[in-house]
Amino acid sequence: MNWDDTTDAEAAERLVGPVADREDQAVEAALRPKDLGEFIGQEKVREQLDLVLRAARARGATADHVLLSGAPGLGKTTLSMIIAAEMGAPIRITSGPAIQHAGDLAAILSSLQEGEVLFLDEIHRMSRPAEEMLYMAMEDFRVDVIVGKGPGATAIPLELPPFTLVGATTRAGLLPPPLRDRFGFTAHMEFYEPAELERVVHRSANLLEVEIDAAGAAEIAGRSRGTPRIANRLLRRVRDYAQVKADGLITRDIAAAALAVYEVDARGLDRLDRAVLEALLKLFGGGPVGLSTLAVAVGEERETVEEVAEPFLVREGLLARTPRGRVATPAAWAHLGLTPPRSQTAGNGQQDLFGA
Repeated sequence: MNWDDTTDAEAAERLVGPVADREDQAVEAALRPKDLGEFIGQEKVREQLDLVLRAARARGATADHVLLSGAPGLGKTTLSMIIAAEMGAPIRITSGPAIQHAGDLAAILSSLQEGEVLFLDEIHRMSRPAEEMLYMAMEDFRVDVIVGKGPGATAIPLELPPFTLVGATTRAGLLPPPLRDRFGFTAHMEFYEPAELERVVHRSANLLEVEIDAAGAAEIAGRSRGTPRIANRLLRRVRDYAQVKADGLITRDIAAAALAVYEVDARGLDRLDRAVLEALLKLFGGGPVGLSTLAVAVGEERETVEEVAEPFLVREGLLARTPRGRVATPAAWAHLGLTPPRSQTAGNGQQDLFGA
């Protein structure tokens, strides 16, 4: 089983400890909704996708190719499995980074059954030769296999059975227009509202046979960064705490105490998030400061800070990206209980030399 994105796996590890073992992965699979009726949230996407699938079934045809974009953990993999289930078709799962050559893609496509769903995660990371082969496969259900090398090479056309490609991406802007245009249905998945995440937590708790009250579910939902996958993982860690430290019932106080152990605060910030904010506020007076300098200050790689911590901090209104560097907002000072200096612009000339 593939994760929606490697970055999300890193974020999940920071939130709830080491990467889940096989047993944890089995639990996550058991929590996945099996059809559109069970799927919580993403109301517009569900309504539109339901029309696409019902129409395809009525025609007795293969469903159009589907592109799902959005942040990690919002349900792109789950929806691909639901598409296959709704169409009564098998599903094959792979990812863009695994397809480095056109031959890799040709081998997968040539073995597909009629009507099969091919889920291509991180489609934006596929190699260019494979991407160009995919154009013809999606549009004409055909690929040209090159036999031989040099002047004597010949292209042998290979007919493919009709199939449905479901592409998933966290960075839709990296997809070239010719590829995006070949998808019959595209959908962008939004972050979840707290009320939706509460429903997710209650559903998962019921499947896990965990006792939880409304306040406990709300506490977990409020710290889940708008992401169902994180909500489910936090629920499992709170369950462990409740079983060991309490009577098994998850209340607001139990959830808050458990998540404090795992260093997830009331707004969902984890250890790295807080380290970034604390460095920005305490060491650099709120900024602006260059990303590389900020990463060194927290002992992390530049890419980790930029791709794992910053998106959530920006979305929460705690950090801003400017041409001069990263800057803390008044909300960041308030969240950490610190008083901003009277002039955050004084003394920043040297910091600006590091760039954004």
